[in-house]
Amino acid sequence: MSEIKLLNKWSFNGIEVKDPGLKKYINLKPVIIPRTFGRFSTERFKKNEMNIVERFLNRLNVPGHKGKKHVISSARCVGDYFKKLRIIEEVFERIEKITKKNPIEVLVRAIEKCALMEEIASYQVGGIIVRKAVVVSPQRRVDLAIRNLTQAAYRKSFNKKATIVDALVEEIIGAYNNDSSRSDALKERERIEKEAEVSR
Repeated sequence: MSEIKLLNKWSFNGIEVKDPGLKKYINLKPVIIPRTFGRFSTERFKKNEMNIVERFLNRLNVPGHKGKKHVISSARCVGDYFKKLRIIEEVFERIEKITKKNPIEVLVRAIEKCALMEEIASYQVGGIIVRKAVVVSPQRRVDLAIRNLTQAAYRKSFNKKATIVDALVEEIIGAYNNDSSRSDALKERERIEKEAEVSR
């Protein structure tokens, strides 16, 4: 039997999650077309069984709004799944051309580097609101990393000359290289962790 490759191009073989806390939460089970038709959406924590590329692709459909005041709404993003799949294919082709590495591995490393370790929780004590640093759960670390990557790419391409493909390539490679000057998601992680350090 021939090897199962993503879109018949990229192999999942040899790709490992280096962050021990995220090993159970980043699924690298081989698939050709990353689509499960909502099979894992009915039960809690079932999304861990979904391939990481599909989770990233689903988030592209609805990146979410930026901030409580909805500075940028992403409602216009929903639509054709296979259009997003073509975007991902083009992004992966360009990442492979630039880095000369497997783009699935580059994506996994980018998610690992954008995953928060600490964030701030606000709660009320009497009449005042207290902010305290809390450790982020592994599931939330992956969710936030994917959300920050897709939202950053969406902001870079919204009403700009850059296309979503350009923005995603820059964002993923910037995070992979640990370069916060190119990756807004990495910059966001550093900002939140710095705030959490002050509130510790």
